Amino acid sequence: MKGFETHLLRLQPSSPLSPELSNGYLPQRQGLNNLKFGNFHLPRSSSPSSHSMLKLFSSTAASRAHHHLTPAIRPGASSVDSPFFKALSHLTGLNRRSNSLGGGRRVFFCSDNASDAAAAAAAEAEAKAAESDSDGSESKSSSAIVATNPRPEDCLTVLALPVAHRPLFPGFYMPIYVKDPKVLAALQESRRRQAPYAGAFLLKDDPSSTDSSSSSTDVEKNINELKGKDLLNRLHEVGTLAQISSIQGDQVILVGHRRLRITEMVSEEPLTVKVDHLKDKPFDMDDDVIKATSFEVISTLRDVLKTSSLWRDHVQTYTQHIGEFTYPRLADFGAAICGANRHQAQEVLEELDVHKRLRLTLELMKKEREISKIQETIAKAIEEKISGEQRRYLLNEQLKAIKKELGVETDDKSALSEKFKERIDPNKEKIPAHVLQVIEEELTKLQLLEASSSEFNVTRNYLDWLTILPWGNYSDENFDVVRAQQILDEDHYGLSDVKERILEFIAVGRLRGTSQGKIICLSGPPGVGKTSIGRSIARALNRKFFRFSVGGLADVAEIKGHRRTYVGAMPGKMVQCLKSVGTANPLVLIDEIDKLGRGHAGDPASALLELLDPEQNANFLDHYLDVTIDLSKVLFVCTANVIDMIPNPLLDRMEVISIAGYITDEKVHIARDYLEKTARGDCGIKPEQVEVSDAALLSLIENYCREAGVRNLQKQIEKIYRKIALKLVREGVVPEEPAAAVDAEEAEIVTKLDVESTENPVSTAKEPKEEAKNEKTAIEKVMIDESNLADYVGKPVFHAEKIYEPTPVGVVMGLAWTSMGGSTLYIETTVVEEGEGKGCLNVTGQLGDVMKESAQIAHTVARKIMLEKEPENQFFANSKLHLHVPAGATPKDGPSAGCTMITSLLSLAMKKPVQKDLAMTGEVTLTGRILPIGGVKEKTIAARRSQVKTIIFPEANRRDFDELAENVKEGLDVHFVDDYKKIFDLAFVSDNKQQD
Repeated sequence: MKGFETHLLRLQPSSPLSPELSNGYLPQRQGLNNLKFGNFHLPRSSSPSSHSMLKLFSSTAASRAHHHLTPAIRPGASSVDSPFFKALSHLTGLNRRSNSLGGGRRVFFCSDNASDAAAAAAAEAEAKAAESDSDGSESKSSSAIVATNPRPEDCLTVLALPVAHRPLFPGFYMPIYVKDPKVLAALQESRRRQAPYAGAFLLKDDPSSTDSSSSSTDVEKNINELKGKDLLNRLHEVGTLAQISSIQGDQVILVGHRRLRITEMVSEEPLTVKVDHLKDKPFDMDDDVIKATSFEVISTLRDVLKTSSLWRDHVQTYTQHIGEFTYPRLADFGAAICGANRHQAQEVLEELDVHKRLRLTLELMKKEREISKIQETIAKAIEEKISGEQRRYLLNEQLKAIKKELGVETDDKSALSEKFKERIDPNKEKIPAHVLQVIEEELTKLQLLEASSSEFNVTRNYLDWLTILPWGNYSDENFDVVRAQQILDEDHYGLSDVKERILEFIAVGRLRGTSQGKIICLSGPPGVGKTSIGRSIARALNRKFFRFSVGGLADVAEIKGHRRTYVGAMPGKMVQCLKSVGTANPLVLIDEIDKLGRGHAGDPASALLELLDPEQNANFLDHYLDVTIDLSKVLFVCTANVIDMIPNPLLDRMEVISIAGYITDEKVHIARDYLEKTARGDCGIKPEQVEVSDAALLSLIENYCREAGVRNLQKQIEKIYRKIALKLVREGVVPEEPAAAVDAEEAEIVTKLDVESTENPVSTAKEPKEEAKNEKTAIEKVMIDESNLADYVGKPVFHAEKIYEPTPVGVVMGLAWTSMGGSTLYIETTVVEEGEGKGCLNVTGQLGDVMKESAQIAHTVARKIMLEKEPENQFFANSKLHLHVPAGATPKDGPSAGCTMITSLLSLAMKKPVQKDLAMTGEVTLTGRILPIGGVKEKTIAARRSQVKTIIFPEANRRDFDELAENVKEGLDVHFVDDYKKIFDLAFVSDNKQQD
């Protein structure tokens, strides 16, 4: 075959081919025409197709038998020392390799289906020579091939051995494991009888199993369970006649010979079958298509062999034992060593058409080559990445070493140590001794640790926190009381209690020459300025400001820090605060302290005890730093809505300042001086463009923003100014970009021309435009009054709390406190049914337990007073009464409605209304004593909002009322009582006297 030998010789890239053979093979072909291999002579022919296939034999090194199969090299046109002969000897092992295979005789076993009589005679002669040569040749031979007496084609009945994963191809080894003792015994018996042959058949897929990814252990287990006909039905019909090379325990080594087809079953245990020996279909050796296909297979094999060392090992092993490298053998070789699945390999095994078999093998080889290319690409990319990283690492290390030698740069540990020392050197005298000792110890420890260890990072972070803190650094405080007063007044209106306390703090600091930290708690409803006043206080004191909220905080570590042993450990909020502000005397605002949580990670309220205790925070210990910190200079300002939610031990450490809220006058001032200016600036509106009347502002406060704070008032004012801005833009007050301008420059030019024409009218044609401009200027100012307020903020949210103008019989106005401020509350009583002995009381209005008890007490006290005033009046004894507190959807509770309930019941019993514009509050005992209540300021503000003129307070609350501002108390007639009899006189007797 033309060129076929060339491709075969090039299958092994590692073969030491000379330049003459690889680059100039055609001139060397003359030497191949005169070579003889055994009994086969390759004659010279004018037609390349007349060459027979190259037949390779493996033989022993023994040369004493004149009829052995070692090829006899006869000299011809070429010398034995030619490069081609050396390469051929290296491929087939005819030269040096035969001497190293051992002293035993290696017998040719691969029979060819198309072999002629000479080949059969040679094989028979070799068998006889092997039999008469030596009795112990089998044990002495180093080869795995066992000498056999019967010819393979004589085996018509064989044991059927199932193969689980891939079929066995002729010329290849395959180890299998036989677990069945009967089958193993039959194989050993066949080997002893010099008939070591069996049939290897691929196992079909289990039709009952849907899982295609079964493990090899499960497959082996299924094979061992199959017997007899079940096993026969699971085997493919076409298999391979295999020689039993060796048996070691339950491992059997098989060597494939030729193709078989099962015809019928002979016995079930062990499974023995009759077989037919299959031969390849006749084909034309000179067919160009077959030649081209085989050459392509060889070319593909050569490409794959360049990248796969495992395949080169397959070629070396295969060429030692193959008899004749023909087209069929080439197809089997390619299909056997590629990574095709079992079904594709079985398809090649069953194909008897040589051309089709070569095509199938070629497809599998092409796939294998593509896989090899992908594998090579992946390996190359990974190698490049690894080599790049290693190169970069080596260069960096060399650079560090060079810089270190030149003194340009030190290593990482030295640089870190220098950085930490530079931080502490300027303030070394201010750092406490115990902290300085810890820093020195950690610096020494850092030098001993490897930079790659985890402990190194922990120590580095620890030193970073220790050295970054402002040990002994304090900001210069402002001790000027006048300047502090100006700053506080600039930011907030009212809040005289808070401002007075801050000025006291500054005055004490000025007299002492230094200031100490304090813990102040600002309590009040939302929106009264508790949080914003903290920033103003810090500005007035010239201190750094830091705020953090503890609302919902449930982890103690947020306050005290984590232990350094934890991964990702960090210090607590106070250490972070000191690092952030850079001074040791900041103002720290702890927001929402009444909303602390509590979870599995501890109780943060208890952790705050050490932080907010003036006697303890001078030595505050953070779990992360593990050294004490002086927080005695820190001014703590806490905020809370309801101080009742703060734990008593924590509340005891704070100085509470209550911010009750703002009355209407204060809200008007705040709106004018602060909120309006801010809203105008945010919306880009000039003061001369908008005017909000006092009536509109008062209506906005009374009907839309009645709460104690001003947050909602700020939202409503911003809403008004946003709508005004939209209105101004729509009316064209702000020049819009001309539609004719195609870009920004043209628009700017047109705008400038309009301005110039407005300022300097040149022609009379522009006068109409000027007049229109003046008309627009005339309507630019937007007026907001009470009549059009609803157009900007919608319909009123609140209506007048004063439901009754003169209060009817059985109705009395009370005063209540809520978290949003104070409010008025009506107590209504009516008669349901009258009759002998039907006296009782029903209450409604979503009243709490305390308020229900107050109603019962009020009913008892009212009956007692009625007996004293009108003994003959049996109203309470014979009347079923119903007491209601509107609104019913609002939950209500508290003891301060007792006197109001009594007055309502007495008014109904005597059929007399109470004095006009009267409101009262106070808790009543069974003996008629009036106890003090809370929220005096809020209730007073609520009474003023409802236009109440007369208020009745308990005598114990006189001090609270006297502390109120004069503008709050102005116009009110306030009475302080300690017994209900005085309330009775004020509510009823005084009214009768006025009527008389």
